[in-house]
Amino acid sequence: MNKPYGFLSQFTPEPGSQWRCLADLIPIPRVYAAGRLDADSEGLLVLTSHGRLQHRLTNPHLSHWRVYWVQVEGSPSESQLQKLASGVIIKGKRTRPALASWLKGNVAPIVREREPPIRVRQSIPTSWLELKLKEGRNRQVRRMTAAVGLPTLRLIRHRIELMDGEPPLSIEGMDPGQWRQVSSRETNLLLSLLNHPAADPQA
Repeated sequence: MNKPYGFLSQFTPEPGSQWRCLADLIPIPRVYAAGRLDADSEGLLVLTSHGRLQHRLTNPHLSHWRVYWVQVEGSPSESQLQKLASGVIIKGKRTRPALASWLKGNVAPIVREREPPIRVRQSIPTSWLELKLKEGRNRQVRRMTAAVGLPTLRLIRHRIELMDGEPPLSIEGMDPGQWRQVSSRETNLLLSLLNHPAADPQA
């Protein structure tokens, strides 16, 4: 599914929370998010009832790229992009090597306006970055961009690359709040992960 802003990555509401939950969007019982996005983040969630697959997709020692589009305040320098790629210190621990690029010109993402809209300051430009990570620590992307002086304004997980040479799982063509069943190709791709764990704890 393409999770919209303002929704928790779970099917039960949090008491007293301002955020809604996935049950408001998806009428399918007994499925759970394999991984999570914060309520103020958007984008790709894989929902499954398969416990082993859920573990495989979220295990930090089993590699696949999580690809994010990040709208930040300011224009990134080459030095800032290099710091994001080589790793920054978050809560005393360096992030794993990543890939970072500036999406500008004809490669800038075309996305719907967020509801509510992001904060805009007339004197400061905004830029879109693409960050590819192999880990998912708490609010990691926001903390990484803040650490190099580029505060995150909007965060969208665009795709998950499963490192098998096949097309990635993606929200391409899906509006916020939309969901669909996986295709037969995607089903076979996901189930094949269970037969080839490909542990990569050092990457």
